[in-house]
Amino acid sequence: MSYKITDDCTACGTCIDECPVDAIKEGEIYSIDADVCTDCGSCADVCPVEAILPE
Repeated sequence: MSYKITDDCTACGTCIDECPVDAIKEGEIYSIDADVCTDCGSCADVCPVEAILPE
């Protein structure tokens, strides 16, 4: 299982620094590479707009 970033993402960058495996990629809306994500939930814990959810 991995996490997914929803359209609510504001591209603030907070989650990128928290990901221990660099699974998050920048963009207008950030994205998470499901093949790399280890389902740790660190990104979801720090997202200020709660745009990251378990898939």
